[in-house]
Amino acid sequence: MNWLDIPKITENIPVTMQIKKHLIKIENTAAAGVLLLLAVIPLLEIVLRTFFRSGIYSGAGYTAHLVLWVTFLGGMITSRSNQHLAISVGLDMLGQKTASFINIFIRTFSSTITFAFAVSGLSMILMAFDKSMMIGIFPVRVLTAIIPIGYLFMSVRFSTTGNMSKLKRWIIRSGFLFGIILAFPSIVNILYTFLSEVPLFIDTFNDYYFMFAAILTKPLLVILVVSMFFGLPLFVALGGAAYLLFAGAWGVLELIPNEAYSMLTGHTIAAIPMFTLSGFILSESKSGERLIGLFQALFGWIPGGLAVSAVLVCAFFTTFTGASGVTILALGALLAYILMGSGGYKKDFTHGLLTASGSIGLLFPPSLPIILYGVIAQISIKDLFIGGIIPGFLMILMLSAFGIVTAVKGGTPRIPFKLSAVAISFKEAAWEIVLPFLILISYFSGFTTLVEAGAVAVIYTLFIEVVIHKDIKFSEIVSVFLKSIPIIGGVLIILASSRGLSYFIIDAEIPMKLTYWVEANISSKYVFLILLNLALLITGSMMDIFSAIMVVVPLILPLGALFDIHPVHLGVIFLANLELGYLTPPVGLNLFLASYRFDEPLAKIYKTVIPFF
Repeated sequence: MNWLDIPKITENIPVTMQIKKHLIKIENTAAAGVLLLLAVIPLLEIVLRTFFRSGIYSGAGYTAHLVLWVTFLGGMITSRSNQHLAISVGLDMLGQKTASFINIFIRTFSSTITFAFAVSGLSMILMAFDKSMMIGIFPVRVLTAIIPIGYLFMSVRFSTTGNMSKLKRWIIRSGFLFGIILAFPSIVNILYTFLSEVPLFIDTFNDYYFMFAAILTKPLLVILVVSMFFGLPLFVALGGAAYLLFAGAWGVLELIPNEAYSMLTGHTIAAIPMFTLSGFILSESKSGERLIGLFQALFGWIPGGLAVSAVLVCAFFTTFTGASGVTILALGALLAYILMGSGGYKKDFTHGLLTASGSIGLLFPPSLPIILYGVIAQISIKDLFIGGIIPGFLMILMLSAFGIVTAVKGGTPRIPFKLSAVAISFKEAAWEIVLPFLILISYFSGFTTLVEAGAVAVIYTLFIEVVIHKDIKFSEIVSVFLKSIPIIGGVLIILASSRGLSYFIIDAEIPMKLTYWVEANISSKYVFLILLNLALLITGSMMDIFSAIMVVVPLILPLGALFDIHPVHLGVIFLANLELGYLTPPVGLNLFLASYRFDEPLAKIYKTVIPFF
């Protein structure tokens, strides 16, 4: 299956390769352009505010809606390349025919849900925004049109058939029909928008829809949860669960895209794509090699100095990429070569250390999960940044200690300390070392907002890697931007689609009911904290951190308040446990990425990472 292809909608209307190439080129150019604008506008705001005491008219609105476009263009491109975050542990245990059948079902299900999202998104835009509503010079309806367009493209790409039998093609393409049925109430609302009167039988069918939905919601949810372990994209699973729950409760389906819109246009969310992009620019350059050289010169003389260097480099990159796996993919092979070669470490230890270090910087600013947690929990992001520093350093110290003890036992070689080597390597890596201090000083001093700090990080990393070090050519900038799109789009589309589920959880008063149960059955704060840690470890093993923040945080916030646990303390506990979730079998993300990068069986990676966990 070639996910770069756009499928034939019917057998009688072929789409030429030339049209496909043009469409892909337009899509790629738009995505790269929107990402660049997302960095440039906040930077212009800083300049205008500093020198002219003014700003861009509707600048904040433009920035917020650019995030919307980045999300859905990213989702489209991620669907095109089949890179949506998913759990697929179950397919390995099945035969080829069964796996093929499940793949057809997953694609049909994904096409159904995303098509329903597209219809409800269109209905939401027509209902929520009047024609006269503007953001700057643009109508809001135009700026938000990317929501239904993006979901429609994803639906079409999920239904790509490739070289399949006619029966299989019709099965997969039936997802559009099921999507129309699933989104029927939204279709009715669209009709009401354009027609003064709607035939009575339409309302009757609408009532029947909700009656059947109330009956079918639970079995369909079971199918959805099971499908999640066989490759159903997480954004489809979370968003689809919200859709089914709202339908079964006679809810307003437009709330789901509306919550996605509210989430993505929040005033701090733009920091997530910005810091991710800056981290990706670093990973595409030779900054990793320069940082490794610096840390080797600083710590190579102590036993286990190379292991310490590897942990510190991983922490630096993970801080910017948000534990998205970029660290393992970008630096895993190089660090493994150094540790097993110059360091003399055994292969199992090396793979375990690097897999564990792939999420080690998650508690340091400007960590993306910390930003998102602060947004959802509505607490100070600055306080969370400060609260995560000591626990983050403790984790680094523990992993470093593991490397030192192993080196002492194994007699691994050391690198003699030379002040001249430190000076040379520091000179080479000085521009990268400045970056975190630049962000922290500009943000904590109040000179920039968090989003503006992210924009500064993007422009700064582009400047040092393109102009100073010349690791990236001007002609390669668009390519680097596009490489980051699957990560940025993949994360943001999960946030957008899962926000509806968070809304339903709160609307159904589930946190309140859970609080009553805990209050009646648990009296000790410490028993609660122990149980919370265990529950979060399990959660981290089954969900990525971004999905967990959206779904689980609304549940634990009232529980923390019940036992008088400080919100920042609760946040650090949550994030630290979810950081460990990246290493927790069966589906910790770092385990899969390490298996891919080191070309080792997943079971072998499980074994190597357990001591570090």
